[in-house]
Amino acid sequence: MNRREFLKLSIASLFSLAFTSQKRFQPLSTLQEKPILLGRTVSSLRYYDRPSLSGVELGYYVTDTVVNIYESKIGDPEPHHNPLWLRTEQGWVHSSPVQFVRNEPATPVTTIPNGGFLGEICVPFTQAWTRKGDGLKRSYRYYYGSTHWVTSLTTDAFGNPWYEIVDDLFGGYHYIDATHLRPVSENEVTPIRAAVSDKKVVVKLSEQKLYAYEQGRVIFTARCSTGTFAGDTPLGEFRVERKQPSRHMAADEERGNGFDLPGVPWVSFISWTGVSIHGTYWHNDYGRPRSHGCINLTPAASKWIYRWTIPNVPLGGNYVESKEGTLVLVVE
Repeated sequence: MNRREFLKLSIASLFSLAFTSQKRFQPLSTLQEKPILLGRTVSSLRYYDRPSLSGVELGYYVTDTVVNIYESKIGDPEPHHNPLWLRTEQGWVHSSPVQFVRNEPATPVTTIPNGGFLGEICVPFTQAWTRKGDGLKRSYRYYYGSTHWVTSLTTDAFGNPWYEIVDDLFGGYHYIDATHLRPVSENEVTPIRAAVSDKKVVVKLSEQKLYAYEQGRVIFTARCSTGTFAGDTPLGEFRVERKQPSRHMAADEERGNGFDLPGVPWVSFISWTGVSIHGTYWHNDYGRPRSHGCINLTPAASKWIYRWTIPNVPLGGNYVESKEGTLVLVVE
């Protein structure tokens, strides 16, 4: 029995069970006003009666709570790098542990291109599943803005569509509700200002900012988060030497810096040791050092850098490398 037949016959009922358990991401609100944003709490956090840690604590949200956001306001002067607070249904929360998300389920494709396609999670999060014997077990949660390589489409016994996603680090496959991932379109990965040859990226650790230069003029800047400890993000002159639109990143827990992050989006490697510029879905705390050495940007900012720098990843490509990539300077 081939893999497709196995999926359809052996675990169709379990897929259907998993499908019906998916959260629909429709946070209830007793407020009449229309929210301006949707947020996901990336960790447990307390909410208050006003935008200040000195306010009255009203309760707390657990990790992965999806909340409506009705207002933003500058609150306490500290932390200096990010004094922004957000008003939710229950109270005010600091913005650092809140990922701004959308809930826009997609229509599944009917045909998978040869070799697969790149997709992006388009809901706050979705549960992935992997095979275990003749059944399924929960694996990762894939979060909004993360990118994944889809290799096939299958349906369960009730006609619910599921995408098969390859794990580019550990091998094997994971399966998700196909309405929770949208294909990345051609115009999203088209190179930006490809005719300009004089480009460089400057990362200033003291400012926690990234600057993009063309012919000596800044044309793009973004707050970033670099290595937590001195030396984590190395100083010096580098080149964008490799690119991947999606990368599963993980480290060894025994070394005290464990992390396991599938679908890290828009990765531009600048060092053979793995230091890269990439998108981040696990925090919203840009402006202070907090990475394991990489240069964390928002998914939108990292996509811009990915498209603007050389080498260019061709449409439908999942990897490229070059010795002549765009210059990257990391300075104090």
